[in-house]
Amino acid sequence: MKRFIRMGALCAAWASLAACRPGGEVRAIHAQDERAAAAPAAAEGAETMEKASFAAGCFWGVELAFRQLPGVADTQVGYMGGRTENPTYKDVCYKNTGHAETVEVTFDPARISYDDLLKAFWEMHDPTQVNRQGPDVGDQYRSAIFFHTPEQEKAAIASKEALERSGKHKKPIATQIVKAAVFWRAEEYHQRYLEKNGLASCHLPGKNP
Repeated sequence: MKRFIRMGALCAAWASLAACRPGGEVRAIHAQDERAAAAPAAAEGAETMEKASFAAGCFWGVELAFRQLPGVADTQVGYMGGRTENPTYKDVCYKNTGHAETVEVTFDPARISYDDLLKAFWEMHDPTQVNRQGPDVGDQYRSAIFFHTPEQEKAAIASKEALERSGKHKKPIATQIVKAAVFWRAEEYHQRYLEKNGLASCHLPGKNP
């Protein structure tokens, strides 16, 4: 299993290009991208695939980290866990919709287990931070596991409890474990953002600091 540098100042620096700050939106946004795009066609062999959903801060870097894992067939970034329908990035940033920036992972359980995804999730961010990751502040950056099945819920709870018992973190684990709700796919320019823009250094193989 690869290990990943936690999300922090480096990821936040890239995220600041389109951060939730006045005047900080990406200029390349087109009007038609302001509404969440329709979900793409199902991946080949989708009948054997499973889904997992995670929130761990800025979804650009989280998506890239999961895409590096063998057995992950597809990823999408979007919004989950909020109070409004069909939110835009601006809505989530400025209108207190309650959504978390979320990565939906489609994976082949014959090649990578849900437990392996959980291990990667814990390593790619600081799960003790409440409603933030590094300098990115707001409940849209909260740490959360959105389970799709009772089996995923059980595995997520057990994984969190094991991490707490390990003593790895001095502060309490703030990660929420909640049932997956409607996943609103983010605007197209957010999909594989770091990969498309040659900024693949947000998450790099290595040891946690």
